[in-house]
Amino acid sequence: MINNINNYQIIIISYSLLRKEINIFSNIKFSYSFIDEAQYIKNSNSLLSKNVKQINASIRFALTGTPIENSLSELWSIFDYCLPGYLLSHYKFQKIFEKPIINKNDQEKLTIFRDKIKPFILRRLKKDVINELPEKNIYNILIEMTDEQKKIYMSYVKTAKKELMKEFEEFGLEKTKIKILSILTRLRQICCDPSVFISNYNGGSGKIERLKNIIEENIKENKILIFSQFTTVLKNIYQKLQNNKIRALYLDGQTKIIERKNIINKFMSDDDYKIFLLSLKAGGVGLNLTKANIVIHFDP
Repeated sequence: MINNINNYQIIIISYSLLRKEINIFSNIKFSYSFIDEAQYIKNSNSLLSKNVKQINASIRFALTGTPIENSLSELWSIFDYCLPGYLLSHYKFQKIFEKPIINKNDQEKLTIFRDKIKPFILRRLKKDVINELPEKNIYNILIEMTDEQKKIYMSYVKTAKKELMKEFEEFGLEKTKIKILSILTRLRQICCDPSVFISNYNGGSGKIERLKNIIEENIKENKILIFSQFTTVLKNIYQKLQNNKIRALYLDGQTKIIERKNIINKFMSDDDYKIFLLSLKAGGVGLNLTKANIVIHFDP
């Protein structure tokens, strides 16, 4: 196909394949280049980002639902693909816009920045284009940990504080940041389900008990998606559903592409499968699971 590429008017290629074949594709002159899920190039230093920006096209479009996830530099990287140089070099962009806006809440710089990018962004809102979809109902459910869960949580907090203070005194804040993040992650896991890392734990989980109730109340009439950042937690929930003779589907980053397709088709077409468990990373991109009408984000 690549040998006969000039016989085609439209080329559709995945990011992973583009990376392998960049020597070929960077030497082709395209009229238009579209990138979908443009947040894949949010890190301007990544190899993928550099590869995508090697595409030689007269006009470029970037499509994304999340142009900014963590920092303004991510939007800079997307603009660097669409309009190279328009938002200056990365160093100058950070100095003139990002640092004053983020660190000093500089409203004047924010207004200038908005005015610069506004002519090049078309924001497509659901209410403008898909009138038949119902409004979302969002419920934040506050859940108490079980007594045993609380004990483990407080015990871990106590130990973690001592470890952190020791590392902070020895290495300073900058070198302690990774440790802080790992402790916060562990605390989130305890809130979700302590049994994923404590063997022989039988103290229950407030969240899993509440999830069980939600499923029982809604499974007859609804299809349900359950998201979690932690695959170990998802696997635990999946096992509990299996034990209760509830048919469920499971997808994470280890799921092969062909298998992924089959699982998605099964959820969309087979009414015996009412529950779909997905890791946030693997399930958060490129899926249209329109048969589901309840979505549960388990971690927050």
